Amino acid sequence: MSYPEPRYFGERGQVRAMFLPASSQPGTGSSDFGISYVAKQENTNGEFGLYKIDMGPKAMGATEHFHRTISESFYVLSGEVRLYNGEHWVTGGEGDFLHVPAGGLHAFHNDSDDPVSLLLLFTPGAPREEYFEKVAEYSQRSRKELKAFRIRHDQYNTDMLDD
Repeated sequence: MSYPEPRYFGERGQVRAMFLPASSQPGTGSSDFGISYVAKQENTNGEFGLYKIDMGPKAMGATEHFHRTISESFYVLSGEVRLYNGEHWVTGGEGDFLHVPAGGLHAFHNDSDDPVSLLLLFTPGAPREEYFEKVAEYSQRSRKELKAFRIRHDQYNTDMLDD
């Protein structure tokens, strides 16, 4: 494996770094599942999207699904989270990492009595914010509308593939 092709051709570099203080990172979610937008794809020029997830005790996460265009990685900051790696469930604790390439089946939830916090990385960056903000609303609509919403956001849940 080698480095990608260069994208910057200057000689001295540029002042281009972006600092986002924690207070400027908006989020969304319910009382048992909150998502903070650490670095949205629009802030990273589409290279990645980074999100922090805080889950309360016994919080449902995402059911089994896959993405066609993006990879998803999980890094556990604190607590224990159950992660499905496409074959079986594993318990991830502080410092544990799970990478799921495009097409890889995965799921997660917190079945412990304690809160859990993790980082979620999507590459390349995708506009996941609308998905996070509206999936609960669409879950109350018809299965057809929910499926169309998920597909629009590259989310293929295995329980809806035959619909």
